Amino acid sequence: MEQYGTILLVEDDESLAQWVADYLNNQGYTTECCYRGDQVVGMVKQHEPDLVLLDIMLPGQDGISVCRELRQFYSKPIIMLTAKDEEMDEVIGLEVGASDYVIKPVRPRALLARIKANMRVSQDNESNSDANALMLNVGNLRIDTQARKVIVAEQEVNVSSAEYLLLHFLASNAGEVVSRDAVFKATKGREYDGLDRSVDVLISALRKKFGDDPQNPEKIKTIWGKGYLLVPSAW
Repeated sequence: MEQYGTILLVEDDESLAQWVADYLNNQGYTTECCYRGDQVVGMVKQHEPDLVLLDIMLPGQDGISVCRELRQFYSKPIIMLTAKDEEMDEVIGLEVGASDYVIKPVRPRALLARIKANMRVSQDNESNSDANALMLNVGNLRIDTQARKVIVAEQEVNVSSAEYLLLHFLASNAGEVVSRDAVFKATKGREYDGLDRSVDVLISALRKKFGDDPQNPEKIKTIWGKGYLLVPSAW
């Protein structure tokens, strides 16, 4: 069977973790399981997985703080596993660097689709970075596509991996309105399902980091019914 990559599954329910791991292994992935939050960083450094599936409620250390710690050195996808209707967990997870989230109870095919989409975006982004050691410039905004750094007026701005992907896509299309569907395909590798608000969360986070008034944004505008616009002259 063709191998598609390594996944670290972090879930304290061992029977659930084993069930998910068996399913993913049968789909061509190599899956390692971790049952405690305070063991995740060590396992990521040891196994160097292509993707991390990270539950929020964990013994030893919660998933939110684990995600924040991982993002200090790990740039590949992190998918948070969140309880149904826990919207705040989703928001906080995205703010600390999660790439995506899946609501529990886990539906195997839906989970597999999210994994494939996030790994595809990650691989495409790595290929583009390797091929183009370029600096993307929009006014005072500079994006170092190789180092994955964001600089505004000569000051580096810390952004999460998900925020970086979104900002890079908007800056690459500066001055053009990009649809929500286009944003999802470029940054998440899938179509917008009509319900997912993660892009809105990321847009809000970027506005906050760049001092863009959320009530009257000038740098990143929401064009109602059409999509989003990064305004070159505002930078």
